[in-house]
Amino acid sequence: MTESQAVENSNKLTLKNRFRGFLPVVVDVETGGFNSAKDALLEIAAVPIRMDEETGLLAPGETAQFYIEPFDGANIEQSALDFTGIDLDDPNRLSEPESMAIPELFKVVRKAVKESECTRAVIVGHNAHFDLGFVNAAADRNDIKRNPFHPFSCFDTATLAGLAFGQTVLAKACQTAGIDFCNRSAHSAAYDAEKTAELFCIIVNRWQELGGWPLAETDSEEEE
Repeated sequence: MTESQAVENSNKLTLKNRFRGFLPVVVDVETGGFNSAKDALLEIAAVPIRMDEETGLLAPGETAQFYIEPFDGANIEQSALDFTGIDLDDPNRLSEPESMAIPELFKVVRKAVKESECTRAVIVGHNAHFDLGFVNAAADRNDIKRNPFHPFSCFDTATLAGLAFGQTVLAKACQTAGIDFCNRSAHSAAYDAEKTAELFCIIVNRWQELGGWPLAETDSEEEE
């Protein structure tokens, strides 16, 4: 393969090239508090990001959502339930143990990684290290070895939105970006993950429109 062919391949409009082999997967969790080691994980949702390989534009994929039973001995702050509106006694909640939900979530993520020909997933979240901490803690607590997510790297839309729109709160960032946002629906893992996915895609796509990606052609290519 010539040098120009290698550059051409690295610039192709594919997800595996766009993020150095990582597949962005938007994750949102709802919890019983702020301590990932002690507080319950109550809901989790994941939205793999897709790419139109004709245009290079990103779009949210299909949402996977799980309601989770608090693990044995988990702490749950009443203030957290008041904030999220989660009713643990709701007969329609259809929750399942972490030991079932997390492997199912990871199975969805690994399938998306394989389909995109990426090597690993990377969490996208609004204040992403919070979500990553709870995902890693749940995996460790249930002795799940095949965690598809990068163990410490993530893409934080609070930071990205602060740069792109001057807003760090999810609702305000979405509104500034022209994304419909219903405060009554917020603090559901699926809703927040889907809105975060829309926000992430808009920011990345805007960067492409400004000429930030694909990479510019090299001088050698221009001479050819």
